[in-house]
Amino acid sequence: MASTVTISSRGEQRVRSGHPWIYRADIVHVQAEGGEIVRVLGPRNRTIGYGLFSDRSQISIRMLTHGEVVADLPLLRARLERAIAFRDTLGLDANAYRLVHAEADLLPSLVVDRYADHLVVQALSQGMDRLLPRITAMLAEIAAPAGILARNDPKVRALEGLDQTVEVLYGSVPASVVAREGPIEYAVDLRTGQKTGLFLDQRENREAAARYARGRLLDCFSYSGGFALRLARRCPEAEAVDISADAVARIRANAERNGVPHLEAREANVFDELRRLERAGAQYDTIVLDPPAFAKHKASIPNARAGYKEINLRAMRLLAPGGYLITCSCSYNVNEEMFAAMLHEAAVDSHTPVAIVEKRMQGRDHPVLVGVPETHYLKCFILRRVE
Repeated sequence: MASTVTISSRGEQRVRSGHPWIYRADIVHVQAEGGEIVRVLGPRNRTIGYGLFSDRSQISIRMLTHGEVVADLPLLRARLERAIAFRDTLGLDANAYRLVHAEADLLPSLVVDRYADHLVVQALSQGMDRLLPRITAMLAEIAAPAGILARNDPKVRALEGLDQTVEVLYGSVPASVVAREGPIEYAVDLRTGQKTGLFLDQRENREAAARYARGRLLDCFSYSGGFALRLARRCPEAEAVDISADAVARIRANAERNGVPHLEAREANVFDELRRLERAGAQYDTIVLDPPAFAKHKASIPNARAGYKEINLRAMRLLAPGGYLITCSCSYNVNEEMFAAMLHEAAVDSHTPVAIVEKRMQGRDHPVLVGVPETHYLKCFILRRVE
């Protein structure tokens, strides 16, 4: 007998409104095991569609299809092919980018990134984890990589009752891969780097920021130097700051690789460093703020908002007249409206008149699925001090 899960009227309405997630509170009856593809029934025993079932997560079902359309391996392969073909149409000037962006490619909880001839995958639910051997075989045929690495080490897997592991699933994956974004190259450790190796979602924001960069540059929370390396080519003075000694070492190595000898990298707490620079009367023509997510959950929003305001207020005070501030948030829980309101308060409190030049989000290879706000997580504002 087919595995089924019956959901409440509220859960059915959520699906019909276009959202693919059904929460545990809306599960009425289960005749399935965790990790199975299940037929989802409404309260009147009518088939709503098919989805991935988890018996551990608060997100109990991630919908794959609607109505009587069965979610099978040919359907998954077709979606993989369409996702990869879409990236081919974007004309990205890079050999490192996202091939599959989970829900936005109708492959919920599956992430696939390309780094040159290698793929990195993440299966973030019980269902996708069970399908991973089949997905790997499909990717090997469709994308013909030299190797496929599973970076199944995100903490979110623990919520699914899954192990956190890093392992080669296909071919071979070297210790270091050279990734290119436009004119910049990075030596990337796919096994231990942030996310799947790099912050690929900022690639197009780095490109946009380079159009405005000039004068003296300060890049905060620099990680591997993504913004600093791209912008330093237009800035005769360039500084990158990160709290991690390993990150600072990577920035210096990447600066040497890319012929940017004037990029100075230093280890410091950005909050303390911004205050120190303000006391010293420093001024910069271009400042980048790209911090890690300050709000991991809703309860942390007030503290996160205070943190964002603190660093943006300090940066605005350091900004020279006519200078540009590129400021970002990857906290989904701090939405664009909240982020914009915080920037307004920071501008008022710092007595710094700024104008929005651009509002941006994650790159085109990380699309946002309409009706699913969770897929719009990255905000990037480019501001200009107008006095």
